[in-house]
Amino acid sequence: MHELSIALGIVDAACEELTKLGGSARVTALRLKLGALSGVVSEALMFSFDVAAAGSPLEGARLDIEEIPVAAFCEACGGERTLRNPHHLQCPSCGAPASTVVRGRELELVALEVIDDAPDCPGTSESAAEER
Repeated sequence: MHELSIALGIVDAACEELTKLGGSARVTALRLKLGALSGVVSEALMFSFDVAAAGSPLEGARLDIEEIPVAAFCEACGGERTLRNPHHLQCPSCGAPASTVVRGRELELVALEVIDDAPDCPGTSESAAEER
């Protein structure tokens, strides 16, 4: 199950970003883009993430996965088309071969949802606390 090694990589990358934010920041969610051609099973990745995050600063954080469909450029139509079947690179509009994949291979950590557990300092405004 290669999803476990991917989940470990996601945890490592997120923990690295977390250390840049300081000691009181806590990750509540991670947002990931996952393409249909990435070769990753989202359910297996969700399970593996929980295992990989156990005992780390990310334990209890939620993994939100945005599944990205396969899209290809059709030279015959001259446009980008979302494919009905990711295993048949054929334009759904005209039926021509669509050999240039433009979306669907993603495996990208795009955002961390973080909260700062540090108590607010007296005299700081709410907007200043958000800018930290």
